[in-house]
Amino acid sequence: MTGLPTLKVACQQIAPRVGELDYNRELGQRAIREAAAEGAQVVVLPELVQSGYVFTDRQEALALSEVLDGPTLTLWKALAAELQVVIVGGFCERLNAGQVANSAALVEPEGRVTVYRKAHLWDREKLVFTVGDQPPPVVETRFGAIAMLICYDLEFPEWVRLPALAGAALLCAPVNWPDGPRPAGERPAEMVRVQANAAVNRMFIAACDRCGEERGVAWVGGSLIVDADGYPLAGSARQPQQQLLLAELPLADARHKHISAHNHVHLDRRPALY
Repeated sequence: MTGLPTLKVACQQIAPRVGELDYNRELGQRAIREAAAEGAQVVVLPELVQSGYVFTDRQEALALSEVLDGPTLTLWKALAAELQVVIVGGFCERLNAGQVANSAALVEPEGRVTVYRKAHLWDREKLVFTVGDQPPPVVETRFGAIAMLICYDLEFPEWVRLPALAGAALLCAPVNWPDGPRPAGERPAEMVRVQANAAVNRMFIAACDRCGEERGVAWVGGSLIVDADGYPLAGSARQPQQQLLLAELPLADARHKHISAHNHVHLDRRPALY
């Protein structure tokens, strides 16, 4: 880490349009610039913000996919360098042999791009995407150790724990959470799981959801930034409209894994019993 007392992180909850690549790139650019103008050093965008989410089939996804030197990541690299920010966002990645991946990129100001491919595919994603087979990367950026994963990955505690054990202070998660029924007065379970994952690992999490109905699908609009104790710093309630969340993160808190004089959230694990 660089010794910075805090890290300013933004989640930009926006509404990409499926199939409208030029619109989505411009939407993302405006969102990144707006967050940087507010002092954000890390900007998180939603899952598949480059392409939209609700594909009819793999062929449509393939037609909307991009390679790593395509126009979206090229734009994000230029913006990261110009604005001196780290950008984390989702995109539909074109692989070999007509395959596509639900991917996220972490783009640093120095020009390095780290890509993660979603390892746990949700519902009809299994009909479209090739599943990822690598753990969430932990990137030593100028701002600290930052990891990333995507949406449904958050529902697997073992998967979230991997970057925590590898030293991540902040986990960035581009998500698209489809809205669904819940008991009256209850918060979306997706948001609760983010808080739980942060608390049991003492790790900051920035989960960036989307908004705007797409092909009949509505979204939770549950973007939130959570501290190492599991409490929201921004986004404690769902907001199904566009929003910019900002929070100052004292990343040094994520180094301290003790929750009492005799308890440590990682060293107290007993893997031999599991």
